This record gives sequence, structure tokens and C-alpha cells, in this order.
Amino acid sequence: MYDAVTVLGSAAGMATILLCGVDLFIRGKLEAVLPEHRFTTSDAVDTPDLVIADIARIDANDVADNYPDVPILGYTNHTDTAGLRRAHAAGFDQVIVKSALFERTREVIEGLIASVE
Repeated sequence: MYDAVTVLGSAAGMATILLCGVDLFIRGKLEAVLPEHRFTTSDAVDTPDLVIADIARIDANDVADNYPDVPILGYTNHTDTAGLRRAHAAGFDQVIVKSALFERTREVIEGLIASVE
């Protein structure tokens, strides 16, 4: 489905995850649950293994256009149905409500990372 992207990093199984529009509180939660992965907010990074985007804080089409060969996970509040639709329309690989991101963090993220291996 994606180009032959290999999992990056010095440790086996460590992925580089680019965070787009993700606030510091949520980044901290993700880092606590997935300490084996490298989280970054810098676009200067080599191609990431996964992009996680806060749909309410970014332009979904811009993110999808900038990372066409990388799985993209978008999340937002359950009341932001327009944002969920925009992310689906932009071609995000998975779009979930914020509560599901924290209820199933490892399952969702590991599943998307595994899709590029």
C-alpha cells in the first residue's frame, strides 16, 4: 500500500511519528504510552513512519498532500463531525475520536505502523 518505508531509529521497532497540530498535553500522553517510539513536530525529519494530526488544528488536505506515502491518523472531538468528514475526504488512513485514541492508543498506532513494514 505504501512505498517500501522501513521503520527508522537506532532501536529495533522504533518508529518516527510526526505530530501535526498535536498539543503538548496529548503529546505527553502519547510519549508515556509509547516510549519506544520517537515523536517529533519538525517537518525537517526524514520521511516519518506515521503522521498523527489533530484535525481541529490543521488543514487535512495539506497534511494528506504533504505525506502521500505515509499512513496518517487523524483525531478530533466526537462533536466535530465536519472535521471527521474532512479528514476522511482528504484520504487519512484512519480517523477516530479523541477518546478512542486514548482508549486504544497502542492498538491503533501499532496497526498503522505495521502497515508500512
